[in-house]
Amino acid sequence: MAEQLRAVKGMNDILPPDSARWEWFEDRVRSLMARYGYANVRTPIVEPTALFVRSIGEVTDIVEKEMYSFIDSMNGDALTLRPEATAGIVRAMIEHNALYNGPLRIWTVGPMFRHERPQKGRYRQFYQLDVEALGFAGPDVDAELILMCRTLWRELGLMEGRDVRLELNSLGQLDERRAHRDALIAHFEHHSALLDDDAKRRLHSNPLRILDTKNPAMQPVVESAPKLMDFLGEASLAHLNAVRSVLDAAGLEYRINPRLVRGMDYYNLTVFEWVTDRLGSQGTVCGGGRYDTLIEQLGGKPAPAVGWGMGIERMLLLLEEAGVQPPPVGPLAYAVVPGEAVLSAAISTLEALRAAGVSVLMHAGGGSMKSQFKRADSSGARYALIFGEDEVSRGEVSLKDLRDPAAAQRSLPLATAALWGADLLNA
Repeated sequence: MAEQLRAVKGMNDILPPDSARWEWFEDRVRSLMARYGYANVRTPIVEPTALFVRSIGEVTDIVEKEMYSFIDSMNGDALTLRPEATAGIVRAMIEHNALYNGPLRIWTVGPMFRHERPQKGRYRQFYQLDVEALGFAGPDVDAELILMCRTLWRELGLMEGRDVRLELNSLGQLDERRAHRDALIAHFEHHSALLDDDAKRRLHSNPLRILDTKNPAMQPVVESAPKLMDFLGEASLAHLNAVRSVLDAAGLEYRINPRLVRGMDYYNLTVFEWVTDRLGSQGTVCGGGRYDTLIEQLGGKPAPAVGWGMGIERMLLLLEEAGVQPPPVGPLAYAVVPGEAVLSAAISTLEALRAAGVSVLMHAGGGSMKSQFKRADSSGARYALIFGEDEVSRGEVSLKDLRDPAAAQRSLPLATAALWGADLLNA
């Protein structure tokens, strides 16, 4: 017997019935994006390694430790499985000159790859929802994207304040971050004895990332570090206050978190996270912000941009922890087919029902009526369609309500299946 092969560690199969939860979530996302006017894009999962080094930054955990990178044996190209979506989207916009006719609102969903320790809700192949608004400079779109999240929470059955809450900050502009960076370096150098190895490594390359440390021993020195908010100029503060004004008018509560940073180098001005207490210490379920220099950084004409990303596995885990259950999935009807003598009539009728929009599952493989009814009940269907030989010979099919034992069984004409099928959908 051949050796059994298994999935790569941290890369999971998604099978029924669990896959129905994914479809339910994605259906709501598609509906939401259409209502906000965001169009779908799809980019390759494999990109040039240089794309992520230039966009994310060389001195980041993602580039240094987590990327699945390899050399293409056919031509020697350095390639990487995408660890996040934004860089690939920006590359595509530049390559196809997609902003030529004006700003774009777009979204995508798909697998990303990071080689980190797998844990509940975090995997080496994980799925991300990514939403971007390209070519918009004003705080109005920042606020729109944040409020879009609130709409999604409500439609998924999550409650703001109890299940999720918003944290907000500004990273200012490059010159302001440079002044803050110099102050941070001086502060951490003064307390160098308290720094762990990661902090020492990042001190002169990316000191802002030290503020995001999860090391409890370093929290006092982080808390006493200079705050970027104190270095923001008038324009940066005005942008942040304009975002806050819209959120306040919409009645959305939030907390200004001066220690909130992003893991990628390309962010500026508005940054935000939606966080939860339901998932332990790894509480971020959605994060994003503005990245006005990335398009130029990757070779395009300068254009502002803002967006957010959400890990779908973690979102589904949050929904489970919050007790949100998707509606049960099952066909509206289950076809009981006793034998081959009625098979042609049954299939023709079922095709007419499906064309009318009725979801119907046909029993296959034979079996007794008792076993077929058992399968019909376990399928979750509301109705059983019984194609008995006597009924079919009269040009009829019997309809039994599986969820209402008191309901009388009815006979319906095969020739008008589309008509009474539509009635079943509205019942």
